[in-house]
Amino acid sequence: MIEQRKHQRFELRLPFEVVRNGSVLKVRGETRNVSSAGVLFTSESQLPLGESIEYVITLPRTPGNRKEVRLRCVGKVLREDHQSAFAATLERYEFLRDSA
Repeated sequence: MIEQRKHQRFELRLPFEVVRNGSVLKVRGETRNVSSAGVLFTSESQLPLGESIEYVITLPRTPGNRKEVRLRCVGKVLREDHQSAFAATLERYEFLRDSA
C-alpha cells in the first residue's frame, strides 16, 4: 500500500492536554502520530467533532536540559477513530518554555 498523505506522519507517543483560556481541562491523553498539519491522539474523554480546541503537547527533555518544552497548538477536531482516538488539525502553534 502506498502512502498518499500530503504530510509525513511521525509516530510519537507524547503527553497531550486540551486547554481552554490557558487552564488545563480534564481532557488528557497521548499522541499517536503527529504531522505538520495535524495530530492523532487518544483520550478517555469525548470531544465534539468540529469543535475548535487548544491543546498542548509536552516534548521530551533533551539531555542536559532542565526545562520542559511544550508545544501549544490551535486546531479543530476532525474525526473520532476506534479506541477513543481523535484527529485534530494543527492550524497554529507556539513553543512554551517553563522557567527553570
